[in-house]
Amino acid sequence: MVKVARALWIAWAVIVWNVVFDRVMVVAGRAYIDAARDAALAGAAHPRMDDFMRPAVSHGVRLSTACAIAIVAVGLPAVGYASRRRSGVRTRPSRGGV
Repeated sequence: MVKVARALWIAWAVIVWNVVFDRVMVVAGRAYIDAARDAALAGAAHPRMDDFMRPAVSHGVRLSTACAIAIVAVGLPAVGYASRRRSGVRTRPSRGGV
């Protein structure tokens, strides 16, 4: 059961990584489309997509990795704690009936 719980926490972290990264890419794509539309309406030079997407990729990787690490850092120790507690192993020494 512990292996399943750990696998689920890891799967959750992977899913969150993908969702966060995708969201950052979507926001950057929309910003590019808005800038291209504004440039076309103003008769200005068309913006380069790389100017919008390259920074978004870096930001997306950092943000999504931080979210995934936070999930794993909370989830895996929680599974270990819960498995020890359920098996009857005390996590703290008793204080003499207190």
